[in-house]
Amino acid sequence: MKTTLTINGASYELEADSRTSLLDALRNHLGLTGSKKGCDHGQCGSCTVIADGRRINSCLTLACMMDGVEITTIEGLGEPGALSPLQDAFVRHDGYQCGYCTPGQICAATAMLDEIKAGWPSVVTDDLTASPELSEAEISERMSGNLCRCAAYPNIVDAISEVAGVNGWKEAAE
Repeated sequence: MKTTLTINGASYELEADSRTSLLDALRNHLGLTGSKKGCDHGQCGSCTVIADGRRINSCLTLACMMDGVEITTIEGLGEPGALSPLQDAFVRHDGYQCGYCTPGQICAATAMLDEIKAGWPSVVTDDLTASPELSEAEISERMSGNLCRCAAYPNIVDAISEVAGVNGWKEAAE
């Protein structure tokens, strides 16, 4: 099946079986290996990418369904020498250990911060009629779909908190 994918601003023609997951298309057909295959069941978040501004598990998404969708992978967020603010914060806060889950964590965090800006509540949001306030509890809840086997969670939360300006991080960094 032929599919046109828009990934990180570039157009790719993909000819693959209609059952090919977006993750397998990215890694095996297009050579974009930043997204990782962790569980292949949508439970770990290592394969998280951003599709039209929303985070998705690419292992559970068929590539042929993404025709016309703008996909952003970790490769599209930054590169050595020009890291995104979250990538930079993850490095400075040691928000990774083995690094396997890091691309999915950063893609999820990027989209999660946009969800907050859009006013989307979560399970721990106190007032559903007000804009959610980003707290450590909100970050932890919203990032709960991304697992880190090395348990770098406190550092991940610190990195996200700094970029989002939570708990005085922004003022301290300036």
